[in-house]
Amino acid sequence: MTNTRMFLVMLWGAIFRRRGRAVMAVVASTVGAATLFCLAATCIAAPQRMSEEMRSYGANLIVTPIEDGNGKTGIGQAMVKHTTEMVRAKGTAAYATYRYENVRVNASSYVLAGVNPTQVRNLNHHWNVNGAWPEAGSVMVGRDVADAMGLTVGSRITIGYRAADNTGAPNPRTASSASNDSESMLGTGGTEFRVSGIVDTGGSEDTIIYALASDVDNLAGGTRGVDVIEYSSGAADVSQVVRSINDMTSMHVRAQQVTKITSSDTRIITMLRTLFWMVSFVVLALTLVGVSTTISSIVAQRRNEIGLRKALGASAGSIGAEFYVESALYGLIGGSLGTAIGYLLARLLTSAVFGRTLGIDWPLAVGSLALSVIVAVLASVPPVRRASRIDPAVVLREE
Repeated sequence: MTNTRMFLVMLWGAIFRRRGRAVMAVVASTVGAATLFCLAATCIAAPQRMSEEMRSYGANLIVTPIEDGNGKTGIGQAMVKHTTEMVRAKGTAAYATYRYENVRVNASSYVLAGVNPTQVRNLNHHWNVNGAWPEAGSVMVGRDVADAMGLTVGSRITIGYRAADNTGAPNPRTASSASNDSESMLGTGGTEFRVSGIVDTGGSEDTIIYALASDVDNLAGGTRGVDVIEYSSGAADVSQVVRSINDMTSMHVRAQQVTKITSSDTRIITMLRTLFWMVSFVVLALTLVGVSTTISSIVAQRRNEIGLRKALGASAGSIGAEFYVESALYGLIGGSLGTAIGYLLARLLTSAVFGRTLGIDWPLAVGSLALSVIVAVLASVPPVRRASRIDPAVVLREE
């Protein structure tokens, strides 16, 4: 019988004769691998999903035109396309464009936004719309506007446009767009629209009237560029995107980061990752203790056998190699079972919490398996060192 065959026979016999201890070592490795794989897979999926959810609460990047003093021209379609390409070069991005005009409704001044409803809806999932988004001939009004004028879904309003009211660029994000202006009464002249919906966000959007961009063009008597492009960028570093746009002075646009959304996103993801590393450290420590205790118990049970083998000429290295291979086998079996169980748990968790299907991450699975083997081998080092120091003369005397 060859040495390799003899080694395998002895290894199998050692495992088979002590099945209870072997099961304990496999269970310890299984629990560790399952917990770590589930945490790692969830930690990878969660930040991605969290980023998507956070970006659905609005833009994290805003681009506005730099006016040259020759009137309000906005950002042309070609520049919108070019800017969007620059943003998407750093990561996925949803965007929406807005054209703002000052208008009069019942002699009061408001801001009318010309939008593409599909773009705005995809960018702002958190908007609570009672009714429908604007269509041709209809508008969606903010909650503050509706309350000020007593509007409901289905009401009709007449919107008047006057070029003199739009000599400067409106800023609906900071200005009060629902102020009652009694200095310039326009009566009811203008274009009549139906109120298709009322939007309630709790922010400045509630003071704006939204219409199709084409309806705003018709009301204003001409087309021009947009006043704001809002992006929900998935770039790892949004500030880098901002710098790349602002460095291109020939574009005549200015980019700025919405730090409230970005910082919240980064803070939550950092907390999740920190929690993952803390729990992982505890799980690794428990797995090491579990496997080490089991191997120590096996070494204690086989103390006489080890002493006899050393008396017959077996080296400490050969005895240690047997225990290391035995531990690695426990880690391999436990790691395989644990990785499979961890994947199923992670799949159920991501489906229940995030509503998404989790695919198998093969590099992570291989890493989990390798880590299980390494941890099992490392856990066996102290008991194997104790086994190598057994004095065969003492053991034989005890017998």
